[in-house]
Amino acid sequence: MPRFKLTIEYHGAAYCGWQRQDNGYGVQQALEEAVRRIEPTVEKITAAGRTDAGVHATGQVVHLDVVRDWEPFDLAKAINHFLRQERISVIEAEPVAEDFHARFDARARHYRYKIIQRRAPLAVEDGLAWHIKAPLDVQAMQEGAAHLIGNHDFTTFRSINCQAKSPVKTMDEIAIAYEGERIDITLRARSFLHNQVRSIAGTLERVGKGVWSSDQVRDALEAKDRSACGPVAPSCGLYLERVIYEDAP
Repeated sequence: MPRFKLTIEYHGAAYCGWQRQDNGYGVQQALEEAVRRIEPTVEKITAAGRTDAGVHATGQVVHLDVVRDWEPFDLAKAINHFLRQERISVIEAEPVAEDFHARFDARARHYRYKIIQRRAPLAVEDGLAWHIKAPLDVQAMQEGAAHLIGNHDFTTFRSINCQAKSPVKTMDEIAIAYEGERIDITLRARSFLHNQVRSIAGTLERVGKGVWSSDQVRDALEAKDRSACGPVAPSCGLYLERVIYEDAP
């Protein structure tokens, strides 16, 4: 059976997260139902990573096996036709090897957390960024973020419901850029813990507001205690932006 890699984007506010759930409507369910309109035998679509309720994606990656030998453009077009009532879009479809796996073959994942700092309410970007009224000290946030780069036990920055076998992860990059009222926090690692990015963003916001010093981020990390973490940032500002596969076409 031909296997395809799909790159998709979605507006997370409409869904209970990526995963199909009994008590909510997930992106996975919406996508699988659309695909089955053209490929009825498809049982499950596997994603590079699960996103929580309200989290967006501009570069989520999934794989699926189909019966028909589709032209990639035609496959994407057909799926999008049946997604037209959803806030999901297939950006690209690519044929891949039959052993390609969207989750296990990923070499890096890029997340972006968006903050808008201004007093006025958000109109256009409401639900698409964390609205903070007071200005943040970006340099202090950068200094705090530096403590999180490298291989660490991130127990402090993961949900108590996280199912990962180990809290040890390697954070390859945290970059904080700003222009005008917008702040973007970008993070790159091979994999992330549940709520890790939002926990980091919420902690760095404390530093930006001057409630924490930058060194307190290091202290929180070394505590290896969830109660030492700052607040978890709202899901509306988080985007799964890109997944890297070295060996995939």
